[in-house]
Amino acid sequence: MTIVTVWVCKICGEAYITTTDKPKRCPFCGAYDKYLVDSKEYDDTGAWDVDLTEKDKANVEKGLSVEISNALFYKCSAKKVSELDGQKLFKILAKVESEHASVWKKILKLDKIKWEPAENCEADYQADLKDSHAREERAIKFYAQAASESDSPRVKEIFEAFVEVETDHLKLSEVRLK
Repeated sequence: MTIVTVWVCKICGEAYITTTDKPKRCPFCGAYDKYLVDSKEYDDTGAWDVDLTEKDKANVEKGLSVEISNALFYKCSAKKVSELDGQKLFKILAKVESEHASVWKKILKLDKIKWEPAENCEADYQADLKDSHAREERAIKFYAQAASESDSPRVKEIFEAFVEVETDHLKLSEVRLK
């Protein structure tokens, strides 16, 4: 008999069905498996009801802006580069960054995300990889600082999880820039 399990990501709140072992990553936001829990053992009631201090609110708003900007850049790059690897890489990065924006949207209790203005990108894969690398470095630095300053354990946890995910994104560009 096949065992079917529903895993929930504590970072993005999305559920994932699998007939295999626990996934290594959330397929939506990229969070590591330590944030994935069996749905039968996890009550996320109140997970998005976070009282934000002024500092946390400002950092979460900046995080939302970073993720929107990066998602739009990656969407642009996925359409413009001719290399298939670049198209696939930038497409999945756009999806993950969009999911990160959705997390911040939930924390800020926004009805929707304003997906503008559009970001510029190049048709040159290497140029976009360099831009991607710089964007990920900035995000990692900001998120690490925001996590260390956070008054909210929930916001701190999200910033820390995103540092891990964005560090992996950085590695993707590092390998391709060699």
